[in-house]
Amino acid sequence: MTRRKAVIVPAVLLSLGALAGVAVATPAMGTTGNTTQTLPPSTPSVVDAIERSAHTLRGTDPEGSLRDLDALGRMVKGAEVVGLGEATHGSRDFFRMKHRVFRYLVEEKGFRSFSLELPWSSGVRVNDYVLHGKGDLKDIARDEFQGTYRIWNNQDYLDLIEWMRDYNRQHPKDPVQFMGDDMGYAGPELYERVNSYVARDQPRLRARVAELYRGLPPTTDAATYYDEYLQLPLAERKKRAERTGEVYELLRKQRPGVGVGVGVGADRQRHLWAVQHARAIHQMAEGFAFDITDETQVAAMMKYRDQVMAENVAWWHRHTGDRVLLSAHNTHVSYDSFDERYPKTQGAFLHDALGKDYVSVGFSFYEGSFKAFGADDNVMRTYSVGAAKQGSNEETLDKARQEDYILDMRTAPNSARAWLNTSRATWNIGAGWPDPTEYKAAPAKAHDILIHLHDVEATTYLGAP
Repeated sequence: MTRRKAVIVPAVLLSLGALAGVAVATPAMGTTGNTTQTLPPSTPSVVDAIERSAHTLRGTDPEGSLRDLDALGRMVKGAEVVGLGEATHGSRDFFRMKHRVFRYLVEEKGFRSFSLELPWSSGVRVNDYVLHGKGDLKDIARDEFQGTYRIWNNQDYLDLIEWMRDYNRQHPKDPVQFMGDDMGYAGPELYERVNSYVARDQPRLRARVAELYRGLPPTTDAATYYDEYLQLPLAERKKRAERTGEVYELLRKQRPGVGVGVGVGADRQRHLWAVQHARAIHQMAEGFAFDITDETQVAAMMKYRDQVMAENVAWWHRHTGDRVLLSAHNTHVSYDSFDERYPKTQGAFLHDALGKDYVSVGFSFYEGSFKAFGADDNVMRTYSVGAAKQGSNEETLDKARQEDYILDMRTAPNSARAWLNTSRATWNIGAGWPDPTEYKAAPAKAHDILIHLHDVEATTYLGAP
C-alpha cells in the first residue's frame, strides 16, 4: 500500500432503481439568516490537537493482534449498536477494517451480530450459512449479491463471512450471526417461511394468505425481479403493497398458535419471526410503492428506506439480545444528512430509538482507489482519486503525523472540535462514479468517532461486470 495521505462523506444510492449510490450534493453549512458563523481555528492548531487526541492504527489486516483497537473499545463503551461507515462502497481497506473491528468487538466486547446494508431475505440465507453451514457461500453470494447489491460480492466480505462461520464451529453454544437490514428485495424463502408458519400455526388463515401472496414471490434471479418490479405501473405496485400489508397485519394481530405435534414453548418465537419475515416482505412492497419519477417521492422513499433499516436493526437487537455492528456507507450510519435526497438517516433513526446505546463511526481517507459502477453504463470498474483537494476535511486530517488513526471527536480538544463541527468539502463516493458533485460535511455532526486512513485500495470484486 503506497503511503502519502482525504475524507469522503458518504453518498448513498440515487434511487433504489439505480441503487448504485452515486454521491449527492448538500448545501454548505454556514451563515444562516443574521447569525454569523464563528471562524474555525487555524490549521496548525487543529492538526496539533488532532495529533494529541488520535490513536494510531497499525493497519487494516484482520489477522493478528488487535491491541491497537483497545482505544476504540473505550470509545464505544457500552453501546449496543455501533454503526461503522465507509467513505467508498468499493475499497478493501474499509471492508478489512470492518472485519478487524467486528473481530475485536466479538472477542473483547461481547458483540454477536454483524448487520449489512443488504436485503433481509439475503441476510436470512447468509445467516443459515454462518450458523449451520447451509449451502455454499460462493453460490449464496452469486444468488443474493445482485443488482444494486452486487458490490458486496467481493473477496473481503466473503473472508469476513467465512471467519464468522469458523468462529461458530469453534463456539457452537455462543454463535455470531449475520443479518441484512435493507428493503430492496424479498426472496422466495421469506414467502416460504411465512406460508409454512401459517400452515402449521394459523391454518385458518392459510387460504387468505395464499391468495394475498399469489403471484408475488420471485421466480427469476434477484436482479431481474428487482428491475421488472420497478417497471410495473405505480397503481399495481401500490396494490401489491396493500396485499403484503394485509398479511403483515393479519399475522401481527394473531396470538401465537401451536402447530400439530409442536410443544408450547417455541410458539411465541415462531410467531415473532414469521411476523418479522412478513414485515420484511411488506417493507419491500411499500418501499417500491413510491413514485420514482417524482423527486419529492424519491426523497420520501429514501427516508422510508433508512427508517426501515434502523427499525430492522433495532428489532434484531431487541429480540436476539445481540450487540450489533452495523455496516453501511457513511451516509447511512451518520446522524446528520449532508445529502438533501436523504432527509433523515438510519443513524438518526437509531439515535432516536436507542439514544446513547447507538454510536456512529465514520471513515475518511486521503487518496486511493475503489470499485464502482460506471455512472453512464453501470459496468463495474476500478477508479482512483488523487490527493484530497486543498481546504477539504481530508487534507487537514491527513496532516497529522499518524498515517492511520482513530479519533474520538466528542472528546477532542476545543480547537479540533470547532474545526470538526464546521462543514467543508469532503470525499463522498457512493456506488456510482464519476460524480461531478462537490459534497460538504462536518465530520463531528455526522459521527461520534472517525477512522482516518491515509490511502485505500480497490476491493477484489467477484461478480459479473
